[in-house]
Amino acid sequence: MPADMTMLADHTARQLLDFSQKLDINLLDNVVNSMYYDVGSQQRLAQEVLTNLKDHPDAWTRVDTILEFSQNMKTKYYALQILETVIKTRWKILPRNQCEGEGLNICSCYIVSAKGSWIYCSSRTSESLCQNNMIILKLLSEEVFDFSSGQMTQVKAKHLKDSMCNEFSQIFQLCQFVMENSQNAPLVQATLETLLRFLNWIPLGYIFETKLISTLVYKHFDVPPRRHLYLKTDCILDLSQVRLLMVSRMAKPEEVLVVENDQGEVVREFMKDTDSINLYKNMRETLVYLTHLDYADTERIMTEKLHNQVNGTEWSWRNLNTLCWAIGSISGAMHEEDEKRFLVTVIKDLLGLCEQKRGKDNKAIIASNIMYIVGQYPRFLRAHWKFLKTVVNKLFEFMHETHDGVQDMACDTFIKIAQKCRRHFVQVQVGEVMPFIDEILNNINTIICDLQPQQVHTFYEAVGYMIGAQTDQAVQERLIEKYMLLPNQVWDSIIQQATKNVDILKDPETVRQLGSILKTNVRACKAVGHPFVLQLGRIYLDMLNVYKCLSENISSAVQSNGEMVTKQPLIRSMRTVKRETLKLISGWVSRSNDPQMVGENFVPPLLEAVLIDYQRNVPAAREPEVLSTMATIVNKLGAHITGEIPKIFDAVFECTLDMINKNFEEFPEHRTHFFYLLQAVNSQCFPAFLSIPPAQFKLVLDSIIWAFKHTMRNVADTGLQVLFTMLQNIAQEEAAAQSFYQTYFCDILQHIFSVVTDTSHTAGLTMHASILAYMFNLVEEGKISNTLNAGSTSNNQSYVQEYVANLLKTAFPHLQDAQVKVFVTGLFSLNQDIPAFKEHLRDFLVQIKEFAGEDSTDLFLEEREASLRQAQEEKHKLQMSVPGILNPHELPEEMCE
Repeated sequence: MPADMTMLADHTARQLLDFSQKLDINLLDNVVNSMYYDVGSQQRLAQEVLTNLKDHPDAWTRVDTILEFSQNMKTKYYALQILETVIKTRWKILPRNQCEGEGLNICSCYIVSAKGSWIYCSSRTSESLCQNNMIILKLLSEEVFDFSSGQMTQVKAKHLKDSMCNEFSQIFQLCQFVMENSQNAPLVQATLETLLRFLNWIPLGYIFETKLISTLVYKHFDVPPRRHLYLKTDCILDLSQVRLLMVSRMAKPEEVLVVENDQGEVVREFMKDTDSINLYKNMRETLVYLTHLDYADTERIMTEKLHNQVNGTEWSWRNLNTLCWAIGSISGAMHEEDEKRFLVTVIKDLLGLCEQKRGKDNKAIIASNIMYIVGQYPRFLRAHWKFLKTVVNKLFEFMHETHDGVQDMACDTFIKIAQKCRRHFVQVQVGEVMPFIDEILNNINTIICDLQPQQVHTFYEAVGYMIGAQTDQAVQERLIEKYMLLPNQVWDSIIQQATKNVDILKDPETVRQLGSILKTNVRACKAVGHPFVLQLGRIYLDMLNVYKCLSENISSAVQSNGEMVTKQPLIRSMRTVKRETLKLISGWVSRSNDPQMVGENFVPPLLEAVLIDYQRNVPAAREPEVLSTMATIVNKLGAHITGEIPKIFDAVFECTLDMINKNFEEFPEHRTHFFYLLQAVNSQCFPAFLSIPPAQFKLVLDSIIWAFKHTMRNVADTGLQVLFTMLQNIAQEEAAAQSFYQTYFCDILQHIFSVVTDTSHTAGLTMHASILAYMFNLVEEGKISNTLNAGSTSNNQSYVQEYVANLLKTAFPHLQDAQVKVFVTGLFSLNQDIPAFKEHLRDFLVQIKEFAGEDSTDLFLEEREASLRQAQEEKHKLQMSVPGILNPHELPEEMCE
């Protein structure tokens, strides 16, 4: 702590904020020291004074005095922070003479330094100065070429880039002079780092048509501290050793659930290790490329290590795991014949090892590795039926193994194989008397008897993919009946009991069984698709009756015990039955191919069962799946459901809106599905919007406006999409369009501008630009014939120009009239070119933020996201072109068959 520090008095410290007095440098030094070294109230006082001083609009006028007279480095740093803030945020609104004077001071300092480095570059002092200049040039390059996006307008950025390009020949000569003549290591390193930044934008001729490359190679190659800056590697590794290392240390794949924990116990993994998964992906890709370079060496290494597992010389759980994870990771990297020979050897040895080893833990580890490997080679399984059948039967054996994780992994592997080899199970294979699907269905009770409910659901989905691959409708219907026989028997039994005594639907075990049966149906429907209508039709009306009965039970419980009863286990189980009912219907409708049949036979009883129940229930008991199911039906049926939209809206619209419009946090699922429903109606059944009462239509529009102001990005994006589609749809309805424009056009404009200028909504800038461009184009082309302002005699274009200008001046009084005029003019002149319109908006936002002092990097959030998506797509294309790089289960279906 500085020795000369004194206790601060509140009145004394606040004298710094009086700009009518001369600045007391000693007092400022004391306050700065207090902020760094004091504690408690003294530190808080110092922090408050320094913050208020920094925020004062005239604080920058004291920077030169502080820099010149203060002897405290922390005080000087504080002064530079003030200067940085004013340059970034208030430079444009300062008096021009002051700007120019301060700018000249800054520039003169830099020019003198630069000249000094040229004149005295041979001396020790000037080399240090030259090094500083290199750092400044590097930072300048970064500021102009790397980080100018969003920090300055396009015109300003272009001017600076052009200026730097014009001066670059002199800058490059300085860099080359240093590289050829200097022996100062820090200076050479700074110069190399500066050149590295220049590589992003300088002409290639400066690199390859000058002596720079030869200077780097012959003069600096043997200097280790600098070598890494221009040479990535100078060693050649033995690739065979790298393969051996990869195989010996392969990370655990995501699919493997049976692991060895820190205590050496074999357990089921419940939490995914994301670090391990990412490491596996990187190691997998590396090993695939190494295999392409020499697949014979890869096979030799793996085969030798597997033999050492069998003969016991290298036996351990870890060694076996890493080896099998490596074997599974190179699926697709070998030629098919080589893969066949290799895989037969691997599976044969592993099955033998499973028979040879004793103990549940040993067998669990071997079983998990067998399942992982066979799941990774669907191409081999499709080409070798007998092997495929053997593998699936082995999986059925593992489904009876009670060791933690083995059953889960058996079911997961079974569904993967079912998806990739589905057609082979419904065809009569050579040497077989029936399709294997029939054998599975004949023994289904025996196969699943030891599985947990969630495992049974996975099993049913896997078998469903096989049945969905059957192209003969009659055969498929027979398979579905046999497939759903077990769950239907339990279902029928419960329905019969409920017919005699409805109170059975209050029994916890009965309700739990109903939920499990419906989950089985949901998973089966997901896999089978539209043909599942056979099963759905069988249970549909009974299912809706159960839905209504459980709804009454829930409502009665809420009336008797309050909303807290919805958290009780029995009520939650009842709600699970309701949700699974809706998921089943929604899932089937989304996969159906006969909208008329759905609309005539399935929709009317559904609306009767769910709409009134939703409307009458307390908010906590309303199922968000009602909204998502309605959205799915509207999207699938389109015009077939238009006549039912008013009925749907009456039941769900206002009561849901009342749940979600109090804040941005409660009922997140309801709010998401609510706006998806609006989007569906807007896109598929827009005439229905025109038939609802005006008050309700205004409520719809208000909810859309509220949506695009939402803090949840998915809701905000949906709101913008709905609004844009509505504007386009309304333009096609000439009778309603003019009244709509006259009533709502300016309000919409105002609300859109409010989100455009809101920093939390910059991710939607493209949609903001699209909507605004469309609206300004409507005005410019005279599509709005009614006068937008009844009290004005000017035409609509003049009125909108004036309206927007006043709107912006009110919101941002620091903007000059010329700035606003240029911006508003651009809104009309650029509305045919969305990218240019968007850049025009972004330039305006930069101007706003320059005053506000806010970070403007987020203005390019969409571009960053788009570039990441593009990079991911390009990476995926590259991976698709290299056999084995993609996991076989990531390949599209057409590449598998």
